Amino acid sequence: MRIAIIGPGAIGGSLAGHLIARGTDVVLAARTHFDSLSVELHSGETLRFVPTFLDPSVTMEHPFDWVLVTTKAYDVAGTAPWLKVLVAAKTRVAILQNGVEHRERFQALVPAQQLLPVMVNLPASRTAPGAIQQRGPAMLRVPNDPLGQSFVALFSGTAVDAATTEDFTTEIWRKLTLNAPGAINALLLQPNGIVHNPAGAELMRGVMLETIAVARADGAQVDESLADEILESMRNASPDGVNSLHADRAAGRPMETDARNGAVVRIGRRHNIPTPLNQMAVTLLDSLIQSNGPSPIVVL
Repeated sequence: MRIAIIGPGAIGGSLAGHLIARGTDVVLAARTHFDSLSVELHSGETLRFVPTFLDPSVTMEHPFDWVLVTTKAYDVAGTAPWLKVLVAAKTRVAILQNGVEHRERFQALVPAQQLLPVMVNLPASRTAPGAIQQRGPAMLRVPNDPLGQSFVALFSGTAVDAATTEDFTTEIWRKLTLNAPGAINALLLQPNGIVHNPAGAELMRGVMLETIAVARADGAQVDESLADEILESMRNASPDGVNSLHADRAAGRPMETDARNGAVVRIGRRHNIPTPLNQMAVTLLDSLIQSNGPSPIVVL
């Protein structure tokens, strides 16, 4: 089994570490090469390897069985040169990204029957090139079909909890509901502790309730109580925790606003469901990117 991982950042690097430790033939497709790959697991164990890299200009003599795309959702165009080289007629492509529009993003690059959307829950961060800290268990969920079952088999014997689900739509919408309120953190440049402020918590709850309404219209089995469950888990988490949208804005990097809150707005419009809070978040965050001005810290 030959596997290529496009975008070995925190998610891709963590999964590469687990697969290589199991003895799988894994190669990395990345703009920046590094001498070693170190993955510190949440158990405290550290996996260390010398990675193998690919060059997109090299013609593959033997096709890959799987290509795992673990780039940010906004960087689909950046994966195109790699996919052109790595994907053959029988290559399966797993999209491990945020949002609910996995297939739509890649349908112009890979035949639909070769695409597999993956719901990822893997708290990890890259502390340096090739150095990754996994802060919690790795969980992957995929549709229960032949492609999904084959993907799950890749992680057999690893510490990654990979499984199929009969209701993938619900799985990815639950994850998006969890991600959506991160736009409030990014707008205000406030960490997780903002949830202890009643005004901040109400804003986040409003964003999630809009997301849940759209999710239900789109076929997901989610209840409004999910918003309160997420708020409660945030209250019990570290107040200094920073989600990826917040971290990207603070660092001046591109943000996944469109894949997260933008998706809620788009799909909500399709179902005639108003999403004013998500629309506000998209409009303001997009304006901040375009202005490229200073990022003031706002305290509620």
